[in-house]
Amino acid sequence: MRKLSRRQFAGATGALLQAGIATGQTTGASEMREVFPGVWRLRFGRPEPITPVSTRKYAPAEATASRLPKIETPPFALDSIVSYRSGRGTIVRLPLAPNELIYGLGLQLQSFEQRGRKKKLRVNADPNMDSGDSHAPVPFWVTTSGYGVLIDSARYVTVYCGDKQTKGHEANQPTEFLAEVPVAEGVDIYLFAGPSMRDAVSRYNLFSGGGPLPPKWGLGFWYRCFGQFNQEQVLQMGSQLRDSRIPCDVLGLEPGWQTHAYSCTFVWSDKFPDPRAMLHKLASEHYHVNLWEHAFTYPTSPIYKPLYPVSGDYEVWNGIVPDFLEPEARRIFSDFHEREHVALGVDGYKLDECDNSDFTRNWSFPELSSFPSGADGEQMHCLFGLRYQDTIQSIFERRNQRTLGLVRSSQALAAPYPYVLYSDLYDHREFIRGVANAGFSGLLWCPEVRDAKNAEDLIRRLQTVVFSPLAMVNAWYIQNPPWKQVDRESNNRGKFATGWQKLESQCRDIITWRMRLLPYLYAAYVNYHQTGLPPFRALVMDYPEDPGTRTVDNQYFMGDALLVAPVVAGETQRDVYLPPGDWYDFWTGEKHAGAATLKVSPPLERIPVYVKSGTLLPLSEGGLHADDPANARIHVRSYGPTTGTAILFEDDGEMNSQFTRVELRWQSVRRTGPGAKQPYRVVGWEQSGI
Repeated sequence: MRKLSRRQFAGATGALLQAGIATGQTTGASEMREVFPGVWRLRFGRPEPITPVSTRKYAPAEATASRLPKIETPPFALDSIVSYRSGRGTIVRLPLAPNELIYGLGLQLQSFEQRGRKKKLRVNADPNMDSGDSHAPVPFWVTTSGYGVLIDSARYVTVYCGDKQTKGHEANQPTEFLAEVPVAEGVDIYLFAGPSMRDAVSRYNLFSGGGPLPPKWGLGFWYRCFGQFNQEQVLQMGSQLRDSRIPCDVLGLEPGWQTHAYSCTFVWSDKFPDPRAMLHKLASEHYHVNLWEHAFTYPTSPIYKPLYPVSGDYEVWNGIVPDFLEPEARRIFSDFHEREHVALGVDGYKLDECDNSDFTRNWSFPELSSFPSGADGEQMHCLFGLRYQDTIQSIFERRNQRTLGLVRSSQALAAPYPYVLYSDLYDHREFIRGVANAGFSGLLWCPEVRDAKNAEDLIRRLQTVVFSPLAMVNAWYIQNPPWKQVDRESNNRGKFATGWQKLESQCRDIITWRMRLLPYLYAAYVNYHQTGLPPFRALVMDYPEDPGTRTVDNQYFMGDALLVAPVVAGETQRDVYLPPGDWYDFWTGEKHAGAATLKVSPPLERIPVYVKSGTLLPLSEGGLHADDPANARIHVRSYGPTTGTAILFEDDGEMNSQFTRVELRWQSVRRTGPGAKQPYRVVGWEQSGI
């Protein structure tokens, strides 16, 4: 919880009020109201009608809020947060303790701990500067004092994360967190109590609606096919992966499946003369198909004319921009997709290009656009990714069908969506930092494998993605799998690398570990769904009192038990920080004391992973796909002299399933609950650290 003395509150508030009077119209909060257990809303002035909260799809997950500690008082006093109007918009000032550290603000790929930084939280594709531009800028942050704050705005909010002082401030006076909301005449601020960072983030995610519950196949391995493949070539790629014993659950089709892709028609091209038959064939081989698209709609699309009246006034790539804030636009778009794709057997979508492009060829609609809903271009950019997800997700909810997809943009309250953020233009270190950072803001991030400089680079990137929210090779511009040839030009000429079979075998072993982890990973997602605790998160979220965790942006937790420390190609050594307690090497079982930094030299075939003492770790035998019976045969590893429990879940895979909950204890197995389709069978135990 945020702790300032009454004198500090009074002093800070007085300074902020004085600054407000000097520069604009000071506005106190008209109310502070608890709107969810441990969540309070402060309203300043007159908020805009279009915001993330006002347009949200999912209601707060009140049924599971009781899982968090009960909090009676808000993190701040009513009069300690000050807002005022200026000619620039609405300014908000919050006291900030001298040593209080700040995390979050969405998918920040260039930096981790945000204290002292200025960020303009603007939707933008592939930023290469630490300015705040992001695929998913979220005006939510948490601090080491154990609380979170959300600014409910669909504007490009600018934040100053501490270390700014007003003129004439007193010595030792708390500094402040400043936020500027452009245009707005007021704003709602939401405060999320802890008492810890972990609890504050969980509370934010439950307020958002709780974490998503993906299908097990979505947590398997994904392979996106060459963008110009035809129907027969897609089927051949599926057969090739199976013949090579490469585990795979999802085949992705890239732009060439449509008659026109930039902008989109959403109509199968003549390369796919019988998509229903193709989808049926792939389903019989336990493949799920994911379609690439973006929302900009080409004039020859069957939904162009119906969408025209509910679209914006500017085009993108000669296509109209649907106003997904309008129910009619969502209905037209989703009905067509359900009839022409999902009813045939399509299992999900990759929603591309729904961010912005100010500094990447400037292809998207301008901020001065207007839309029938009343949103301008800035607001639409902030919300477009979320409302696009709403549109597509409504299809699967109507059908009681789970999905897991990809999306290029998101914003606040995104936790319930089964869509993982992605992009391809980042180096490996930024990909890793994205996994650690995304968990602060209710986001999931895929460090996809696309470019690889050499075999070592491919292996190290593949190891990272296998221990990430979504394990995917994106081969959209190479005709053959990268383990046959990493060089793009040679790959597309069919010239394979000498001895490529060895690299394929190494990649097969890495991907098989993803399948072995499925029972553990699925349980982590169920926990996210039920408690709001992110399955992938930075070390500092669990150990905020440990100074050693506060700047660690190249490691992260996968579930409660695994600490992952990826290696970048070219590194022969790396430092691994282990938080307090005992930890065990995942590969060797060697014990290490925590609150210490290890210098490790991992061999190429191993990514450094450490297991928390007291863990029972369930691992499957690793099948070729999620439905493979090998994934239901469990081997359990025990780490440490005493162990807790491991929880497994089995269900029928539908959206409203009943779970079988399997609780594993040392030397005992107890099953409870209805609805088991194929209960796990424990067939082996391993023990380390006794």
